[in-house]
Amino acid sequence: MATSHFLLVVIFFITSLFHVPKLCLGLNLKKHLSLLSGVQPHWASAGATWYGSPYGAGSNGGACGYGGTVSQDPFSSLVTGIGPSLYKSGKGCGRCYKVKCTKHPSCSKKPVTVVITDYCPGGTCAVGSAHFDLSGTAFGAMAIPGQEEHLRDAGVIEIRYARVACDYPGKTIAFHVDAGSNPNYFAVVIQFEEGDGDLASVEIIEESLTNDSNEEWLSLQQSWGADWKIDPGRELHAPFSIRLRSQYSNNTLVAKNVIPVGWKPGATYRSMVNY
Repeated sequence: MATSHFLLVVIFFITSLFHVPKLCLGLNLKKHLSLLSGVQPHWASAGATWYGSPYGAGSNGGACGYGGTVSQDPFSSLVTGIGPSLYKSGKGCGRCYKVKCTKHPSCSKKPVTVVITDYCPGGTCAVGSAHFDLSGTAFGAMAIPGQEEHLRDAGVIEIRYARVACDYPGKTIAFHVDAGSNPNYFAVVIQFEEGDGDLASVEIIEESLTNDSNEEWLSLQQSWGADWKIDPGRELHAPFSIRLRSQYSNNTLVAKNVIPVGWKPGATYRSMVNY
């Protein structure tokens, strides 16, 4: 009996050792998961058109400032321009949506995930509660295989759409420095945010100040699309760390020293982090 009791105590002790780290791991994961992950999509109706070439990315980056990356992995031309209601003066850039069509005979009724990379300001795009001006590739992806052209010939169609978490496996957040940047003015296009896909705030700090008890993060302003800028009235000294706060979940992360000494306008710098 004494031996059995001793064994039970040992088993309980060992189990408790493994239980605590699992609990801590779960809390850490919960902290970093997007609030959109695991949530059932809320579907709503919208209008849809397409632009550009039938198998293209719509435009070369468009109003969000992503440039040629819209046709490359992970966007892979599955992108969309968006009407004013969801563009939100550029705050909608980088958001991910599932779209599907069900009423046209060529519709597959299967959802396709697209990313907002452009703006469609008026005309058809300003009609109704929401409008997606999809790339030719994304529009055709909603069709039954082999019937892409029939669907594109339909013109304006009704679709269903739902906000979803962005998912870019193997990708970290990238910062493309605006060509007009200099030591006294810094602007950057932020790409590939997972999860919520949109930002509430962007801040920067110079490495020389990170050990200062009075360290101060400097706020960037949204310039246009996914481009954020700062004009501090003095010279900035790299390397820079950049702090991002998610608009939807309020999660914060820091890309430490992501902008190096000797940074160049027009260059892209990849971080080691993502939501």
